[in-house]
Amino acid sequence: MKMILFTMEIIDVENSKYKIKITNDTECSLIEFDPLKKELYFISDNALTIYLKINEYQLRKMLHNKRIDTYYVGFYVKFVLTDGKDVAAFNDRSKIVVLDKRNNKCDSYVIDENNAEEKTYKIFTDASYFEKQRYGGIAFIIEDLKGNYSLYTEKVEEMGSSQAELEAAIEALKLLKDIEKIRIITDSQYVRKGLTEWLPIWKLNGFKTVNGEIPKNMDKWINFDKSCDKKILNFNGYKDILTILRTLSAICMQGKQLKI
Repeated sequence: MKMILFTMEIIDVENSKYKIKITNDTECSLIEFDPLKKELYFISDNALTIYLKINEYQLRKMLHNKRIDTYYVGFYVKFVLTDGKDVAAFNDRSKIVVLDKRNNKCDSYVIDENNAEEKTYKIFTDASYFEKQRYGGIAFIIEDLKGNYSLYTEKVEEMGSSQAELEAAIEALKLLKDIEKIRIITDSQYVRKGLTEWLPIWKLNGFKTVNGEIPKNMDKWINFDKSCDKKILNFNGYKDILTILRTLSAICMQGKQLKI
């Protein structure tokens, strides 16, 4: 899918309605957005405005996710819209999101479970972290093409839950660095969306969020991205196996470590 870069600048405000100028390489469009009432108004009437209306769902989601304290006159940031993106499909946990990073490209799309290639290496991954106790654990199982399983668990410290989820996937991929086709089964939307949707956008907009800030865990995201080079990855989630993995995470949080 084609990703298109835009700039957003807040140029005025009146009665909690912020006037926002959106530009691309050739045109400028004006919109108004009320972050309190979540109301969006299109002011301009040109080709860019038509494009924004076609991709209104993506535009609204971005504006809704933007923190209220970042709405002020003078705010400026680059952002990306994905041409023709089926947002509902990407949000559907029952579907598989594919990330293809072979041949120096980075393409993501959604397929049904029935269309996924079954004969592939699989990684079942999960992580847990207790903020108050300041420790947690990661766990993953690797299934090879013959149906053999390898289990790995590790205790982690000074790491938030999202970081731990990333760490589990990164460590698993390190063990499959020479494997091209891999399916990652995880209940973490943070991992799934981060690699297939957010990271390609961050690369285009200078590694900034819609709030104009550097994304959290950026070092891990870059590490994760590099570990996926020349691979095609499928992301989906299972419930039963993840219940087992949570148990394994709990075991390693007690200071035990298991390997098979």
